[in-house]
Amino acid sequence: MKLSATERLFDIGNAILMLLLIVCTLYPFYYVFMASISDSNLLIQHTGPLLGPLGFNLTAFEKVIANPNILSGYGNTLLILITGTAVNLFFTTLGAYALSRKFVLRKFIMISIVFTMYFSGGLIPTYLLINNYLHMGNSFLALIIPVAVSTWNLIIMRTSFEAIPEGLMESAKIDGAGEWRILFQIVVPLSMPVIAVMVLYYGVAHWNSWFNAMLFLHDRDKFPLQLILREILVQNSTDSMTTGTGNANDTQAIGESIKYATIMVATLPILIAYPFLQKYFVKGVMVGAIKE
Repeated sequence: MKLSATERLFDIGNAILMLLLIVCTLYPFYYVFMASISDSNLLIQHTGPLLGPLGFNLTAFEKVIANPNILSGYGNTLLILITGTAVNLFFTTLGAYALSRKFVLRKFIMISIVFTMYFSGGLIPTYLLINNYLHMGNSFLALIIPVAVSTWNLIIMRTSFEAIPEGLMESAKIDGAGEWRILFQIVVPLSMPVIAVMVLYYGVAHWNSWFNAMLFLHDRDKFPLQLILREILVQNSTDSMTTGTGNANDTQAIGESIKYATIMVATLPILIAYPFLQKYFVKGVMVGAIKE
């Protein structure tokens, strides 16, 4: 199909815009990676864009990996991520299936759930509820149970379940299947794309979460990785990893490199996992967003 000059110009403009967006998105990560493997003394003297490593030095990664707080943070984050995502999927799936069926109070319950997207009790009542009344303070339950179901994810999954032909459920009921069997042997297998999206959404949320951990966890050995990362980046807490590095200038230089290396260590697992879920991502969101 022959394109007109205006259409060709439009396509070129779109391509240029997309390339600029790609550069704006990828360059910060590229900069952090280059800085993390650069020589710390050269890096601290450098200003402006960083197009390649300044020398080559992996001392910052060695310091980060040797830090026991990083290792314990990794373990805590993986525990929270795996357990939390499993809890999220279980309760979101149950809620979405129930709301996709027709019953008397369905509309009222749905309105009540959507209401929580816009209004909440606030930070102080939430803290008092979890810490003083539910007695979940200083435990991983405080990071999992209060966020067991995301309203937005529940709506996406419910809409996906509604798109499954009603005839399949009716046939299963005629054959004697109950609601649990219909859910786990018919609905869930047919909804794997949207479930993969839920795993990605909930997994990334747990991996990046630090605020609730800062509020409810007191023991340092329970801190997740992102809370350790916050200490290093925001509070500039790199003293434990810069001991024995020489004079004050060397200590300051390696401290900067450690910050970049810590970002890489904290971000890399999600970047590795994303390509395996990406093929389900667009399909799952579209299935959950459009009701046929």
